[in-house]
Amino acid sequence: ARHAATTIREMAIAKEVAKTFGTYMLADYLSNYIQHPTQKMDYGIFNQLIGREVDQPFWGTRTEHIVGVAACLAVTDHMSQAIFSKSLGSPLSFAKHPGPFVAHTFFFIFGGVTMYCGLDAYFNPLHKDEERTKEFASGTYSSAIGSCTAWFEPYVAPAIASAGAGGVAGTWFGSALLPATLAYATVKGVGWYDWGNSGLNDLEMKINGLTSAHRDSFDKRFS
Repeated sequence: ARHAATTIREMAIAKEVAKTFGTYMLADYLSNYIQHPTQKMDYGIFNQLIGREVDQPFWGTRTEHIVGVAACLAVTDHMSQAIFSKSLGSPLSFAKHPGPFVAHTFFFIFGGVTMYCGLDAYFNPLHKDEERTKEFASGTYSSAIGSCTAWFEPYVAPAIASAGAGGVAGTWFGSALLPATLAYATVKGVGWYDWGNSGLNDLEMKINGLTSAHRDSFDKRFS
């Protein structure tokens, strides 16, 4: 019975992490429309589905970022919630623990994005071996700067409710997707200067008519 209960609990946690992973992937994708409303993005292998040329199928593309960051954030988000909940002696919530929840927001975002930067620095074949440590250090610095801008994320749903849209605030869109999308936009935008024509990789520069070059090294935005 104890084993069955443990299995059920583990499956429930896995389901929640998977849901968070999906939410964060969609939020990252949508945030590109905030940061680059008129620019065409490089989604790697998926470019062929929307009539754009493919340079790199995965590494150094928005798709790598969407999948990689969301996976890391899904893990650190739930780990951080568990740690804070155990420390507080009750489930972490913004309504009951506003201060700890804001701290949780910074720590899980910084931890998740930095984890992604580390994995990318180690595994990405577009990085030169002698520059991998530098890439990780640069990414960690940008992660710290960007994560500091996401303090507002827990306030989005309450703000929606205060504006008279309480029904929306309590939905997945109002309480999860919209806050995450806005946070992604500020973390990437401020941490990696990823706005408008800034932060584009070489293929994106080309397909937006800004240059005819292709990249021969990994875009620093994803370092």
